[in-house]
Amino acid sequence: MCFGPFVRICHWGPLTALGIIKIVTGMTLHCGSMWWPRDTLGGFLNTVLFISLSGFTLYNFLSSMYHGPGYLQHNWKPTKDEDCEFLQVCGVCHGYKAPRAHHCRKCGRCVLKMDHHCPWINNCVGWGNHAHFTLFLTFATLGCFHASIVLGCSLYRSLHRMHYIYYGTGTEPLVYLGLYGMVLCVLALGFAIGVVAAVGMLLYFQIRAIIRNRTGIEDWILEKANFRRRNLNEKFLFPYDLGPRKNFLQVVNFSCHPVGDGISWPVIKGCDQYTLTREQIEQKNEKRLKTKIYSIIRPASGYWFPITQGCRVCINFPFTDEPRIKLDAGDTVMVTRWRNGLLTK
Repeated sequence: MCFGPFVRICHWGPLTALGIIKIVTGMTLHCGSMWWPRDTLGGFLNTVLFISLSGFTLYNFLSSMYHGPGYLQHNWKPTKDEDCEFLQVCGVCHGYKAPRAHHCRKCGRCVLKMDHHCPWINNCVGWGNHAHFTLFLTFATLGCFHASIVLGCSLYRSLHRMHYIYYGTGTEPLVYLGLYGMVLCVLALGFAIGVVAAVGMLLYFQIRAIIRNRTGIEDWILEKANFRRRNLNEKFLFPYDLGPRKNFLQVVNFSCHPVGDGISWPVIKGCDQYTLTREQIEQKNEKRLKTKIYSIIRPASGYWFPITQGCRVCINFPFTDEPRIKLDAGDTVMVTRWRNGLLTK
């Protein structure tokens, strides 16, 4: 069991991320010391640069995890009672949801300017840690790109070590990796390339979100808002898009401290604090009108792999973190979304 500050880190996501950081960092420093010895100016600068990238990656990773996104207090309500009609109610936190705040089932709290729940930091990404999370992605991508070059060149020199001994000039540094060293080098190189590809793509989406001043959840809300207006030939005016420069400064600054209080936000002309929340309420009401009622005729266990429902159902599970619901014959469920035979409550 984990106690105190270690509770947050005792999860498969942070432990896996820290393991990858340790393997890539350790093998890059080990191979780099042979590929480009530190007693030369170039080798020293190469080592300092990589250690800096690795250190900033670890620092921002832990900061985004422990600073957290910022949570809305329980029983929260706006200062003016008349504004309550423009807000949704959270039945778990027993209060109103502030503008741009959403409830996270995994955290069990309403998160300020929630973007998404990230399993790698075992926390949500939102108002309080968006800058640290973005910098973590940036330094991880740069550091692993650097590591890919060092590890790739070291692996090549190790595989062709005998060639350099017999046919080299004698000035080339020799890289010697035993069996275990070779396996770890290949493993670290695979991790580094994978991080550059996967984390680099996530970094692109985060930078795009910052420039637009829209979270992933708000992208979905805006898409539905424009879809609702498709017959009117008009688009929903997103209230928080202040322009690329101001949008960027709302998230990223030198101190990485979040701007504002996470509840009140500057908006463009023609909008107010509740422009988006009113749209959300209208979308919720419209969704309720489309609700269909289903009666359950066969029980469902709620397991991820319901083998009792047959092989086709067992292997055709949805790629989502939505919880499965245990159902008994005779139960009634209200369904608002369905796709490919999968129902969403």
